[in-house]
Amino acid sequence: MTTMTATTIEDKSNQKISNHTQNSEKSLAIEVEALSKNYGQILAVQNISFQVPRGQLVGFLGPNGAGKSTTMRILTTYQAASSGIARVCGLDVMTQSMEVRQKIGYLPESMPIYPEMRVREYLNYRAKLKRLSRIGRQATIDRCLEVCRIAQVQRRLIGSLSKGYRQRVGLADAILANPEVLILDEPTSGLDPIQIRETLNTIKSLAGDHTVLLSTHILSEVESICDRVIIIDRGKICWNGMLSHLAEQEPILNLGVRGPVEAIQSCLKQQEGVKGVKLLQSNGDAHSFQLDITANLANREKIAQQIVNNSWGLFQIDLRQQKLDDLYTSVVLRRD
Repeated sequence: MTTMTATTIEDKSNQKISNHTQNSEKSLAIEVEALSKNYGQILAVQNISFQVPRGQLVGFLGPNGAGKSTTMRILTTYQAASSGIARVCGLDVMTQSMEVRQKIGYLPESMPIYPEMRVREYLNYRAKLKRLSRIGRQATIDRCLEVCRIAQVQRRLIGSLSKGYRQRVGLADAILANPEVLILDEPTSGLDPIQIRETLNTIKSLAGDHTVLLSTHILSEVESICDRVIIIDRGKICWNGMLSHLAEQEPILNLGVRGPVEAIQSCLKQQEGVKGVKLLQSNGDAHSFQLDITANLANREKIAQQIVNNSWGLFQIDLRQQKLDDLYTSVVLRRD
């Protein structure tokens, strides 16, 4: 009969822990832990942490100067963090920067491309820099031209292209080496509505096969293609969650009431199920209010009845679920 020694048991236990850690790392495309970046006395990023599973398309939102581009530059090894840890596909961006670069495709807001080169010539040049195998290189370029919908301009000088086409050339460059992670900083900036729609459709088609971190100011873009949202403001993460969870948030009631504003506001605050009252606009004796209420629909009828009982005029009542612009406004524009 064979006896299992304590050392063997410990070795197996350590192996299980190691396997669990490796599996966890394999399931995550991006890991950020207590990351900070300061420029002298200015804190651009303050102790942020988040994770992005493989295959997700994540919208990275925030106002100008919030820390989005700084975070992206750290993840792409363009800048060093002041403190904290950032990993891409389990690789540390500080100590394994060359390996990280092989895992990512990066599209900065202002794409540095050579205007005197033709589109296909430029992509061929970039493919060589990225050490794509000579065998199959042209087929890879053909695929990127088709995916990014620029095959029809492949022989044109880049300098003669519109900004929309130049952005798509940059996107084709970003996916040339079939990277596991795509980091896109304002990819639709300056594009017209048709170009925006086409670019977003292209990005959406890349999700699943690639993990995508997308920075933008346009909330409707995020709602149309993203699985999840991370909102950053003043260097701090304000919200991090799936867009599908917004439907689970408690509803918002918009009211339009004619009467004395202070009396109306005081009355609304006292109603059952009302958690907050915000005056949106006043025009003479007509006032618009936004109420945060519980999900109980009966509250809406009671509130309306109370307004009528006070002989005030009710000219608007609108119950709706929270949308991304409501969430963004509440977390970014609130006062600490």
